[in-house]
Amino acid sequence: MAMSSTFDQHGSDQHGSPHAAPDTPAPGHSQVAPSEIAVGVVIGRASEYFDFFVFGIASVLVFPSVFFPFRDRLHGLLLSFVVFALAFVARPFGTALFMTIQRRWSRGTKLTAALFLLGSATVGMAFLPGYESLGWRAIALLAFFRLLQGIAFGGSWDGLPSLLALNTPKGRRGWYAMLGQLGAPIGFMLASALFLFLHSQLSGEDFLGWGWRYPFFVAFAINVVALFARLRLVVTEEYTQAMEERELEPIGIFEMLRKQDYNIFLGAFAALASYALFHLVTVFPLSWITLGSTQTVNQVLLIQVIGAGVGILGTIASGLVADRIGRRTTLGTLAALIGIFSFFAPWLLGGSRAAQDAFILIGFALLGLSYGQSAGTVTSNFPIRFRYTGAALTTDVAWLIGAAFAPLVALGLSSKFGLGAVTVYLLSGAICTLGALRLNRALEARD
Repeated sequence: MAMSSTFDQHGSDQHGSPHAAPDTPAPGHSQVAPSEIAVGVVIGRASEYFDFFVFGIASVLVFPSVFFPFRDRLHGLLLSFVVFALAFVARPFGTALFMTIQRRWSRGTKLTAALFLLGSATVGMAFLPGYESLGWRAIALLAFFRLLQGIAFGGSWDGLPSLLALNTPKGRRGWYAMLGQLGAPIGFMLASALFLFLHSQLSGEDFLGWGWRYPFFVAFAINVVALFARLRLVVTEEYTQAMEERELEPIGIFEMLRKQDYNIFLGAFAALASYALFHLVTVFPLSWITLGSTQTVNQVLLIQVIGAGVGILGTIASGLVADRIGRRTTLGTLAALIGIFSFFAPWLLGGSRAAQDAFILIGFALLGLSYGQSAGTVTSNFPIRFRYTGAALTTDVAWLIGAAFAPLVALGLSSKFGLGAVTVYLLSGAICTLGALRLNRALEARD
């Protein structure tokens, strides 16, 4: 099936498509400064990713001992990663549910309800007793709260990245696309730094007894602040008018799947190299290195904080690179580099401390450069009417097939067959990205 709206190498609509957004609003229309939208995008994404990574790090450092003490360390980690993946399974359902809420009430109501649900689930985890107190009920409640987080993540989509993409200068689209992705390394840096501080200052007994709960309280506080910052943007008359002018309104999920299924899956696979790498340089190394006792927890967390800084620089650089050579070329080039990097992964992760640190730092550099532009494939393929819901669903699918089970699969296979499993996982993601980009080019030529 031909795509409704194709994009050139800079990610802009072409051929004079009737769906294509003009570079500037028509006279008399709402004028929204891209810099103002960018502030809301960065704040919103950073708060969500902080919450996201607090759970991910706790899945390695806390949950095997607190919720799965009846299993050995390896199987406790694997069970924690099963719970970790539940949020990504629930996320598309959250998107569908909260799109319905927005159609029935308003964007502000949807965002408030979603972030309230996210905060409630996060605080629920902070107060949750361990297995020794509640037995299997503790595990069931942890899984329940994680599912609620996934539903809330799906509902937290505010459309600001799509609005930002449609209001940026033509020669700066790569730069502004990067801003929405910048929240990931920022959130990871803050979460890792907080866990590093607590783990280094508390005894092992105190950390597992009560210290690990503080990051969840902090995540709740950050979400409250971020909620008001985002509501200040999305519920104002100016932004509501801008969203309506750009037709950025929720579409029914069944209509989306019926009319735009090819764009959803093409966009998800085009970003797969980034998402496959995402957890393999954040959550997985912490589990693998600490499991093998080649480094202490504090040493790994420290190098990951530094790696997050490298990821921030890489994400920023991706905007400059993409505006020079194009988003599609940037994604394709980075997918190829990730594929090459995958062959060195077993040697680096299985090597000395310096080699393991190099895996994390190089991985974060590649992640920043590739993930920084992965949002371009989410927004550019859709006719404007479908971009609001399409961007959310495409991201949900990309997370689900690319990143949700990455720590579980990588750790499970690597413990049984060796670190070559990491190579296979990363290489498959790179191949999917290159294949999706090539298919997009073929469809573009046919159109």
